[in-house]
Amino acid sequence: MTLSRDAAWDLLCEYTKSEGLRKHALAVEAAVRGYARRHGEDEEVWAVVALLHDFDYERWPDGENHPYRGAEILREKGYPEWVVRAVMSHADYTGVTRETLLERVLFACDEMAGFVTAAALVRPSKSVLDLEASSVVKRMKDKAFARAVRREDLKAGAEALNLPLSEHIANVIASMRERAEELGLKGTL
Repeated sequence: MTLSRDAAWDLLCEYTKSEGLRKHALAVEAAVRGYARRHGEDEEVWAVVALLHDFDYERWPDGENHPYRGAEILREKGYPEWVVRAVMSHADYTGVTRETLLERVLFACDEMAGFVTAAALVRPSKSVLDLEASSVVKRMKDKAFARAVRREDLKAGAEALNLPLSEHIANVIASMRERAEELGLKGTL
């Protein structure tokens, strides 16, 4: 099977109607692409995995079904097992360990992209374009802010990439800035 970003986007849109969840997938895609570029990997291939990591979440948001149902669908559609494995590895509770760089990057970017989005949207500018890593670190210390996001996961993602937390945050922000308008994060800037 030839992996296609367009086919991945179509599959995501078939299962995900929420604009917010689609934008989350695009934010994770932007961040994962940034890391693919940094490591000399195929951006298009990594983008497919990023777009598909939560494609089943809107229909099956509980841990008994997500990402298991998505994995079944991906296998039925002929996606390679390494894509399925990467999707499965992004959720700790599946028991699928993160062994490849792509798997570690997906995990590191998933929650961080969501947290960076939240941090950008509470700024006066409502923009990622003037968001700095130090502001995100400060928000992480506020337990009431985006309380559903486990800070341990944000830190573990950076550790999995052998990066200081602030550097990982800066990388994610930089990648998301490239697509700020598409992500709805250009704000007033």
